[in-house]
Amino acid sequence: MHSRRRRTALLLSAAIVAAGPLLTACGSEAHPGAAAVVGGQRITVSQLENRVNEVRAAQRAAVTDDTQYAQAVAQTGKLTRDTLHGMVLDRVLHRAAEDAGITVSRKEVQAMRAGLEQQAGGAKGLEMTWLQQYGIPPQRLEDNLRLQLEAQKLAAELGTDTSQPVFWDALSKASRELDVDLNPRYGDWDVQKVSRVDAKTPWVRDVTTAESPQTT
Repeated sequence: MHSRRRRTALLLSAAIVAAGPLLTACGSEAHPGAAAVVGGQRITVSQLENRVNEVRAAQRAAVTDDTQYAQAVAQTGKLTRDTLHGMVLDRVLHRAAEDAGITVSRKEVQAMRAGLEQQAGGAKGLEMTWLQQYGIPPQRLEDNLRLQLEAQKLAAELGTDTSQPVFWDALSKASRELDVDLNPRYGDWDVQKVSRVDAKTPWVRDVTTAESPQTT
């Protein structure tokens, strides 16, 4: 299983327990200002940058020591690409859940949060865990938990769990329906792996290779 797919599966299952052809990448002429287009809806470069800045701000707030902050940044050196991957996957998962008639209530989200907070030793402990392990800042926590529940319910509906091919086949189907299209600066979207992959076009400059705390 693709490494990022394994990590995503771990994220999706964490709340439960605590090579087909690539789509054509979109260029700046077709989708100016877009980091990706999912289901005809643009994820703008500005939106992506804002999400990345949210994570960096949360990391900065979590530590007062400059050395610790530098270490946190170094450990998330591919944050821009990982964040875009997550933003696209969120929409794909939500579409797959909708296709299966799955809904999640606010009460369910709150119940999951309460249980996880108890395991993590409180609200701050849960927020820190999600930030450090998954790059989810506190203000995005409940949105992420809603997606966790959608994944859990979708897997149950399919009679499987989030690590099995049946679950990822459903996401692959939703990915095709949404016609996911990435700006080549950030790679390509592989519908079989349901994952962002590095672009195979050497003429495209990867602007996320050398990230710094100031720019990400």
